[in-house]
Formats: sequence, structure tokens, C-alpha cells
Amino acid sequence: MKSSDVDILIIPGWSGSGPDHWQSRWESRLKTARRVEQADWYAPSRHAWAERIVAAVRASTRPVVLVAHSAGVSAVAHAAEHLHPGEVAGAFLVAPASERAKRAIPGMGHDFIEHRREKLPFPSVLIASATDPYCTQDEARELAEAWGAEFVDAGDGGHLNSESGHGPWPDGLLRFAGFLKSLSIVSRT
Repeated sequence: MKSSDVDILIIPGWSGSGPDHWQSRWESRLKTARRVEQADWYAPSRHAWAERIVAAVRASTRPVVLVAHSAGVSAVAHAAEHLHPGEVAGAFLVAPASERAKRAIPGMGHDFIEHRREKLPFPSVLIASATDPYCTQDEARELAEAWGAEFVDAGDGGHLNSESGHGPWPDGLLRFAGFLKSLSIVSRT
């Protein structure tokens, strides 16, 4: 599967992804990518954020691949409970925010803090850094295991965002291309 074969839904975390963030760069570079906009990037709500993701998935005309970062990873896990098998071809999950980190974020909805820990109904990969201040690798590995996601160690990469030097993130784009190749075509019903 190539990027032109799928609808790529970009799912930022708390505060959205700024113009220098790799998600924003990928969105402008990949022709089939679009951002799932949230009503309030500074007040994540489990129901509201998940609902926007589900609506974007159902509005898509091609197989869907989700690309989430930080609290957006949590939003994907929350949305998964409302998605039917086959609606999403795969999820590329990067630098999840731990429950500990989400508790410290101003405006974070109490319903959004706890991670959903059921297996995701689609193939997924979870990429985490050994030096992410918002999620230890042990926390990330636990989430990957609960979700049935392949775990990828990103080494010493911080939070894998523009502040940690991952503006364009070419290594991530190569990893994403490999992930796309591993997915099966899912017909839209």
C-alpha cells in the first residue's frame, strides 16, 4: 500500500501540532493527508475527540490510516471502541502521553486521562523514545502490548516533536512508508 492508496488522517495531541511539527509537514507533503480538527485543542475530551475521529474515518472514501502523536494516540484508542472492523487499515502511533503526564496538563478532561487498554481492531505500530518526558518506555511498551501494537524504540528522541528536533522527521517518514507497505488493502463498505 502507498500513501496515494489511503486517506491519511493526522491526529495531533494537546494544543495541536504547530507548523514546524512533523505532523504538519507530513500533512502538507502527503496529498491524501488531512488533519482531524478538534473543537478545542486545549481541552481534550474523550467523547468529543473520539467522535471527531470516527466522523473523519466514516467520511473517508479510501482505506484509512491514522497518524497520531501524544494525546492524539489516546484519542485514537478511545475512538477505536466506536469503529467497526475494516474501517481503519492501520494506525501509526507516536510518543503517547502517559496518564501521569496527562494529569498535569491544564484543561485535560478527566474522562480523557485514563488509557483505554483493549486490543485495537486494526494493525498498529507504537513508536516511543527512551527520553520522552511525557511517557517512559515501560509505560509505552505496556500500552503497545495492551493495544496489540508493534513497539518501536526510537532511541534518545525526546517527545518526537519539533522541540526535540523532529520537525521534518525523515526517519519517521521512512518508518511510516514501511508501515504502509505492511498493510493489506481494506475495502470501504
